[in-house]
Amino acid sequence: MAEKLNKDTVYRTAKAKEKDYSISDGNGLALHVNTKGSKLWRFVYTFKGKRCKVAFGNYPATSLELAREKADDARKNIAKGINPANERKTAKQIIQQEQQNIERKQSGQHIVGSFADVAQQWLKSLERLTKPQTHIKKTSRIERLVFPSIGDILIDEVKSSEILALLKPLIDKSQLETAHRVHSEISSIFDYGIVHNLCGYNPAQPVAKQIPAQKVKHRAAIIDPKLVGQLLRDIQNYQGTFVVQMAFRLSPLVFQRPGEIRQMLWGDVDLVAKEWRPFVTKTDFHHIVPLSTQAVAILEAMQPLTGQQQYVFPSSRNNGRPMSDNTIRTALKSLGYDSDVMTAHGFRTTASTLLNEQGWSADAIERQLAHAPRDAVRAAYNRAQYLDERRRMMQSWADYLDGLRAGATVLQFRKSV
Repeated sequence: MAEKLNKDTVYRTAKAKEKDYSISDGNGLALHVNTKGSKLWRFVYTFKGKRCKVAFGNYPATSLELAREKADDARKNIAKGINPANERKTAKQIIQQEQQNIERKQSGQHIVGSFADVAQQWLKSLERLTKPQTHIKKTSRIERLVFPSIGDILIDEVKSSEILALLKPLIDKSQLETAHRVHSEISSIFDYGIVHNLCGYNPAQPVAKQIPAQKVKHRAAIIDPKLVGQLLRDIQNYQGTFVVQMAFRLSPLVFQRPGEIRQMLWGDVDLVAKEWRPFVTKTDFHHIVPLSTQAVAILEAMQPLTGQQQYVFPSSRNNGRPMSDNTIRTALKSLGYDSDVMTAHGFRTTASTLLNEQGWSADAIERQLAHAPRDAVRAAYNRAQYLDERRRMMQSWADYLDGLRAGATVLQFRKSV
């Protein structure tokens, strides 16, 4: 088919008419002139049996020479089986995305398709499935430890070596728990990207073997009865604020997780029934903690002071929040018990060890420790399981601790059923 039929003068002097018309340059290229005199280059072609057209720009901004070059490129693409219209769409999308990325950078956002962009999509997808505090920690960890290194790299261009490099400082500092946690989150982000067709593979997978295995470190606890007795006497003589004194004394009696104790709500306490019914976030179920006479006495002593507040053990700052999670740890340290000797969590180990030695049912002890199944149905059933035995056990435990604190020679025994 003939092409390059006209000189530029023909197109430059073309005038508007009553109807739109086109001036052919040959082989599909033509200048379209509308009734207002506007001129647009168009290329008409057949692709896979369908008639198609694509615009090459306005004349004279797009010159005759440039329009012909574009037409030549389009014909070459057609010969290769590539639709010029799709190529134009892709090019337009690239330009739009580049402009969008410029605007995102100016507003402090991450570019589209970057690791950080996909990570934020992944975090948003988890928001409804994760506890608020956990989600905040996860987001903060990724933003602090990951984004500075690979956040602005396109997710499909992130290398395994770059992931290992950002984990290396954590490994060198022996922060292996954090290193494994960050690696797991990075890997999950790539899995999300693969599923949503945002990347093709997961470069975090081969990095897993490069992170040393984490050694299990058990929380320190005193389990020798004589040393437990000395600890209880030290706690009795602790000179901190009244709120901390009472929380400190209650900890060995109920041996629940430190976070549950410091966040104890008056609304969950029934002094008449001698029960504390907290929602245990660790295992995601409501728990029943039978209260011994000694535990009830501590709570009754607290009632005049904090009974009108939300928390049994509120913060000393009067900010409506519970006691700090470092309070009992600091109190132990002030008494000379470093974290390698005794921890706030260690009261659970102390109770578990000594109660098992005394012959109490292992199942009852486990229920009392709130080691319940996460399954909702089973958790509802286990909430009150072994409750009668646990009531007897908790009172016996409190009496046993009284004996240790008094300095009596308390012998271990096998509990008779």
